[in-house]
Amino acid sequence: MLSEFLQFQLPFEATTVAGACLWAFALYVGIASLREGITDGLERWMNWAERSLYFSVEDYNKDKEVRERKSAFSASILSIFPFLLLGVLCNWGVELTLGSSWAISLGVIACAGCGVYELGRLDGEQRDDEE
Repeated sequence: MLSEFLQFQLPFEATTVAGACLWAFALYVGIASLREGITDGLERWMNWAERSLYFSVEDYNKDKEVRERKSAFSASILSIFPFLLLGVLCNWGVELTLGSSWAISLGVIACAGCGVYELGRLDGEQRDDEE
């Protein structure tokens, strides 16, 4: 269906796309501090950019809460793209050294490992808050 709209072919292999997405998800889950930093930075930048569009403070404050929520949602969506780039690089490195089947296998293992790490990190953070 995509080839009907485009006049050229995109030579993507399914294993490459799957491996890159698995690696991106593992990195997104495993590197929480970077994820939160990117999201916060994008949200601040979007709020600043929207503020520069208004001439008066009254107009800006009229629907500030809605725009901040929209900026937070947009920043959350856009924060995925750096991890997709890192996932492509990790997948490329594994495919180059071990082969495409290992890229998917190690991507699944990385997802499981990073998920367990994130659960442990959140549990430790919750225990620190209780004490």
